[in-house]
Amino acid sequence: MKTVKIVIAGPRGRMGQEAVKMVLETETFELVGVIDHRDHWRTVGEMDGLPASDAPVYTDLAFCLEKEAPDVLIDLTTPESGMFHTKTAIHYGVRPVVGTTGFSKEDLTELEELCSDREIGCIIAPNFAVGAILMMKFSQMAARYFTDVEIIELHHDRKLDAPSGTAVKTAEMISAVREPKKQGHQDEKETIPGARGADFDGMHIHSVRLPGLVAHQQVMFGSDGQSLTVRHDSYNRASFMSGVKLAVDTVMKMDSFVYGLENIIE
Repeated sequence: MKTVKIVIAGPRGRMGQEAVKMVLETETFELVGVIDHRDHWRTVGEMDGLPASDAPVYTDLAFCLEKEAPDVLIDLTTPESGMFHTKTAIHYGVRPVVGTTGFSKEDLTELEELCSDREIGCIIAPNFAVGAILMMKFSQMAARYFTDVEIIELHHDRKLDAPSGTAVKTAEMISAVREPKKQGHQDEKETIPGARGADFDGMHIHSVRLPGLVAHQQVMFGSDGQSLTVRHDSYNRASFMSGVKLAVDTVMKMDSFVYGLENIIE
């Protein structure tokens, strides 16, 4: 089997550290470099918290892609950096696998068009945990029978975007099978603005940010005399790595843009 050459952007973050370990431990993957905005280190092995590796550290993505000629870029940074990194990778013919969230619809449309023009695969996933993808799929199934639904997502207090990409993607999937419906009393009034959360086609999304949490979401459905809750919990970042590995293996066989891991899980 062909070895997949990989560059990781954001190696010092919690997700990035797990991704570095996963790539180094996968027999068919080769870590050929990482992208970091600091120039304190020459190799990954010199970076705090990362395993021994001679893979070089670059601050310039374009230079890295030219020199190392990787097959895949795994980006785990911020929306601004992630957009730049993804566009740069596509330009150089490198397939992006992106776990960064917070992209706008306009960003996603632009990336889809770039992939189409270059006939190159790209996967952007708001959540790489396979259990979270199943939670989203189960919620979409339930929404055909329960039209009253609210989403509660809970994350660590270092997360930048709210609501989470997973919550937004869940709402989009539910909306695809549910007629828009305003939840709650028709004369409902918030005595404190924002108390009912964000409104998405009549559904409400609530974001919780607390230290000690990692990534959690529950989708609550209500009907006459019954309720249904679909919940997923990630207790550490290692829970995302099976999805990252799947995305890398899959993107190597693709020539188009995919948003959401649910689209490659049957």
